[in-house]
Amino acid sequence: MSLPYDGAISRYFEKEAPKPVRDAILSHEGKIVLDDDYPYADRMDKKDYEDTLDALQLELARFQADVKATGKRVVVVFEGRDAAGKGGAIKRFRENLNPRVARVVALPKPTDRERGQWYFQRYVEQLPTDGEIVLFDRSWYNRGVVEKVFGFCTDPERERFFQQLPAFEAMLQQEGIHLVKLWLNVGRAEQLRRFLDREKDPLKQWKLSTIDVEGLALWDDYTAAIGETLKRSHTIQGPWTVIRADDKRRARIAAIRAVLSQMMYEGKTDKVACDPDPKICGGPELWNG
Repeated sequence: MSLPYDGAISRYFEKEAPKPVRDAILSHEGKIVLDDDYPYADRMDKKDYEDTLDALQLELARFQADVKATGKRVVVVFEGRDAAGKGGAIKRFRENLNPRVARVVALPKPTDRERGQWYFQRYVEQLPTDGEIVLFDRSWYNRGVVEKVFGFCTDPERERFFQQLPAFEAMLQQEGIHLVKLWLNVGRAEQLRRFLDREKDPLKQWKLSTIDVEGLALWDDYTAAIGETLKRSHTIQGPWTVIRADDKRRARIAAIRAVLSQMMYEGKTDKVACDPDPKICGGPELWNG
């Protein structure tokens, strides 16, 4: 079976990955969580996960009904390193919701026309109308991280982004839009293991991109860009919720609870829509690079 990108990910693992990362993957084969600093040694129990997720699905249905009935407008931004589990978290958030109410936005690279527009313009066009939830699978924060790392924007363009960002997000709040920003974080060994799994699985190979492959060697550049972005964009108007996502099950539960716990809606069950696990979910202080 041919591997995508001529096996570039396997080749990176074998020849270029830092020895501690390679050793962590090889020596922890069969272990669920690779990061020794993660607060749990094993993945969340499957039955506990499924029971909790089922209860949260009912809670999301109540939330959706309230959004539609009251005309709330909700934006949830999912950001994080590649393979951090953004897509999986979004899938569990939305899988039982009405697509006319809950919509996913995953924009491709900008066209020539869009590159000539105000940077935020194409994201503004995707903001929710009354009674709608919009889930951004990556967002305007591309400029803070990916575009910086790969040189897709100039330093003055990025600086202008940071200068305009607080006012932009404040306007969303003033307009009555509920904004929730989630940053899913994953360790370097865990990220590489997930890439290796995708490379081998024909059903997941589509998830890989040139950015993923080239980004493997740019971990430190990503770390610097992410650290600066979190520091400069964690504001009263738009605070970040950081989720340690080395365990996908716990991360999905935390992501849903991070949204529901912040919202007021008819029929809310506080015991289910409670604050997420503080061991893996909190402010930028949880981000460990």
